[in-house]
Amino acid sequence: MLARIDKLIALSLIGVVSLIFAACSPKSGDYHVIEGGALGTFVEVRASSEVSSDAIVEMIMRVDSEAKMSMSIFDDNSLLSRVNRGETDSLDIHLIANIELAERFSELSNGRYDITVKPLTDAWGFGQSRDMAEVPNVDSLMEFVGYDLIDVVDGRLVREDIRTQIDLNSIAKGYTVDLMAEELELMGVESYMINIGGEIRCKGVNSSGSAWRVAIETPYDNNFAMDSFEKIIEVHDAAIATSGNYRRFHLDSEGNKVAHTIDPTTGYSAVSGLLSATVVAGTCAEADAAATMLMACGTDGDALRVANECAERYGWKYYLIFADDDGYRIECSEEYR
Repeated sequence: MLARIDKLIALSLIGVVSLIFAACSPKSGDYHVIEGGALGTFVEVRASSEVSSDAIVEMIMRVDSEAKMSMSIFDDNSLLSRVNRGETDSLDIHLIANIELAERFSELSNGRYDITVKPLTDAWGFGQSRDMAEVPNVDSLMEFVGYDLIDVVDGRLVREDIRTQIDLNSIAKGYTVDLMAEELELMGVESYMINIGGEIRCKGVNSSGSAWRVAIETPYDNNFAMDSFEKIIEVHDAAIATSGNYRRFHLDSEGNKVAHTIDPTTGYSAVSGLLSATVVAGTCAEADAAATMLMACGTDGDALRVANECAERYGWKYYLIFADDDGYRIECSEEYR
């Protein structure tokens, strides 16, 4: 949904793939372009630095491994998978940080954003099995969904029922971008762009000495070609993420569209007139979670009100694309008009 203007990236969920990287450093200065795969999706890092490409690749692989073993719901051996199965209640720093940040978004959205949505995403075919044999019995699952059903006490997850489980796909990818950004800055890198499957964080300037430019895609169903853009915006020392339901969805047995964003207050797919939500924030974890939150709010859930509240409270920017009779309607921060 988001792409650098000269490199189009497809979104994906956290998964497990082999890391195969290609790195090149143009002759004009120490500017590195590193491309590969991690977290089940595409990774691109562009950095102006005296640090070698090999050192940056090593960092990406190390952070990818650490993030995957902590937060992935697609790796049975990850800490989160073991916590969800009840094999342990001990949390690491990554799970604690994400759970605590997610609580803020749950409160902002009156529960429309909720990481305990896993029983529902599994049932609707967007979990590990990726299978939805029939329309799930939502009522039987709703009693195990609710951000107020979990708590972190002394580094441990407290919950009343093991069937209350956590899915961090709406925040962990952005959080991992932030981890890589912190590592690059520790290396002394002052200008970089990190892109993991469309979740992006930028600092400094690009290879031309200009601000980083990011394109927001046109949100039509199954837009995998990524050949149509609604808006190109400049990003200065910030992170940007987009959520939408035009790429990751399937049809139920009756032909109804089931989008991957599930409204945890109803248990059903959050299909609405809001086609995509883009958020620019200080960290990629915030942008990632906020974009999902706005999609879950949808048209009836007053996404625009929540977006304006976040803009006033945190200084975030937003770009919302709604469907209407004339095609698309845009609601956005003043800077993007």
